[in-house]
Amino acid sequence: MLPNGTLIGEMIAFAILIWFCVQFIWPHINKAIEERQIKIADGLSAAERAHAELKDADTKVADEIRKARQQASEIIDKAQQQANGILDKARADAIVEINRLKAVAQDDIAAMAQQAREQLRERVGALAVQGASKIVQREVDASTHKALLDQLAAEV
Repeated sequence: MLPNGTLIGEMIAFAILIWFCVQFIWPHINKAIEERQIKIADGLSAAERAHAELKDADTKVADEIRKARQQASEIIDKAQQQANGILDKARADAIVEINRLKAVAQDDIAAMAQQAREQLRERVGALAVQGASKIVQREVDASTHKALLDQLAAEV
């Protein structure tokens, strides 16, 4: 079995086709494949960078949230301290005012008691003079009346 001419012709045509593909088509295909590989590698490295940046951003966000919570806690503590200070000052002011009002009221009570005593002395003196006048059956003149009232007031 010797190869015949058709088979040799087909082999030569196939060899020319392979040579033509290797010389003219394969470099373009290889170049496109290499460019695609470069793009894919760039995309993967960009994705890795983006992933790393996302992790950094997450870390920064977590730090900012922690700082914000800490600041909020400090603000709440300061507000609570201020509220307590205001309440303490209000209590102290109220106690001072109560003591002042109590002292004024005690002074008023003492003055009213003294005035009531004076009025009572005068009334008792007047009643005593009236009683004495009826006993004596005569009217005592004004100067004697005044002297008797003063004497009675001193005794009472």
